[in-house]
Amino acid sequence: MKCALLQFNPTVGDLQANAAKIATLTQRAATLGAQLAVTSEMALIGYPPRDLLLYPSFVEAAQSQALKLAQKTRELDLTLIVGSVGRRGNGKGRALANVALVIRGGEIRATYAKRLLPTYDVFDEARYFEPGAHPLVVEVAGRRLAVTICEDIWNDEAFWPRPLYALDPLEDHPDFDLLVNLSASPFSVGKQRLREEMLVALTRKLGRAALYVNQVGANDELIFDGRGVVVSPRGETLARAKAFEEDLLLVDLDNPGARLPADFLEPAEETWLALRLGVRDYCLKNGLKSVVIGLSGGVDSALTAAIAAGALGPDQVYGLIMPSPYSSDHSVTDALELARNLQLAQATQLPISPVMAGFDQALAPLFQGLAPDLTEENIQARIRGSLLMAVSNKMGRLLLTTGNKSEISVGYCTIYGDMCGALAVIGDLYKTEVFRLARWLNREKTIIPENTLTKPPSAELRPDQKDQDSLPPYSELDRILKLLLEERLSPAETAKVEDPAVVHRVAALVRNSEFKRRQAAPVLRITGQAFGVGWRMPITCRSVFRTD
Repeated sequence: MKCALLQFNPTVGDLQANAAKIATLTQRAATLGAQLAVTSEMALIGYPPRDLLLYPSFVEAAQSQALKLAQKTRELDLTLIVGSVGRRGNGKGRALANVALVIRGGEIRATYAKRLLPTYDVFDEARYFEPGAHPLVVEVAGRRLAVTICEDIWNDEAFWPRPLYALDPLEDHPDFDLLVNLSASPFSVGKQRLREEMLVALTRKLGRAALYVNQVGANDELIFDGRGVVVSPRGETLARAKAFEEDLLLVDLDNPGARLPADFLEPAEETWLALRLGVRDYCLKNGLKSVVIGLSGGVDSALTAAIAAGALGPDQVYGLIMPSPYSSDHSVTDALELARNLQLAQATQLPISPVMAGFDQALAPLFQGLAPDLTEENIQARIRGSLLMAVSNKMGRLLLTTGNKSEISVGYCTIYGDMCGALAVIGDLYKTEVFRLARWLNREKTIIPENTLTKPPSAELRPDQKDQDSLPPYSELDRILKLLLEERLSPAETAKVEDPAVVHRVAALVRNSEFKRRQAAPVLRITGQAFGVGWRMPITCRSVFRTD
């Protein structure tokens, strides 16, 4: 039996274009002799559609497009299983279901409704869908297929220390020969290894092969890496689709080995490919081809520029260098060297001293007798933010923010200043990880200037300023943040393994910066705990980060 995994990059809500892609891939699969073609979860509408699902007209259009897709494939001698949205007709519960449509001969022959609806991290499917109540087994080319959707296979109590759901859809499932899973599993570093370990354990337990199709591409802050797999009943990975790009993977279950599985990617390469894809799709799917970035000579802006150049081409990346009286000479020269190394379209110097003087003069009557402090430092950041936004508006270029996860965590960033922009490219990378990825990028030749990687990090908002004047060393800070944010330890628990005084100070900074994060640009997600839709802390509360 020949199966085709249709791994493509849908745009949320672009029903006609998504359907056209599915039809083209299905036609190609049929030409190659496939008897079964399978898309990812909600491939017809793109994942995650979020509150588009609350509009009846959108759901109706999706159902209409599904019928048209069925008609387009009616002459093909194969079965197509496609992810979409469906209406429920019993008048109770939510009106919609997350469905897989089984199409053959121009008709929708069967419909399966997803049974396990995730509501953790970035997921909120129970907001829109009613869970399905029944399994589905369909026969294709003499084989019985168990149709499932994403989360339905992630609850095996033999694999997970603590299953999240009381129900396991595969327990007491009607007999089948092949497990088919349509998925839209967001990327995080190292997740592919976990997926395959889970699938290997599941296929060995069931004694059945599995065909797993995953979405590829980025929608908003979520990145999908593809890498659909086919696993044998003995737990052998027979084939793996490409990482971070579209693919049509054809596998003959009776004679596997047409494509040898690719090796797992190292974390740095995964991160680079994911962020590059995230920037590219965010820009192009929103109709923008070029970006502008504030180049400070520091590692954050340098890495952001390198990612943008890799995503869009260096001719579409414009840098703005905005020195102040406190900027060191090497900050400008490092930024210019970076621009040359990347061959950016432009790197314009725009000193902010005259604008700073204008602010000082305007505020002098109000600030008379008051010593300079953080206020003046924030004004510099906001001047730069205003200039970048002006260039973005005038030239039609998307502004990328350059803040990292360490800074966003503790509020070491200026709201309406360096936080200005439409997308936080490295906002899910701690500072130590920024340096690590920059070093990886330089593994073959110097792209990010060596001086950028060796000089002490500084915001350069006052004379001889260093980040460590305000923060613990990043190696220590990042260890503490990972414990607080990702391991979910309390400050008291964290203080058992880290300096208690530093832990309490960091926890207070995290707690007091929530209002900033609520107003930050969307952060490209590459870990299991990113800021954004997967972080839902209240601003006003007796926080878990309190230490008093």
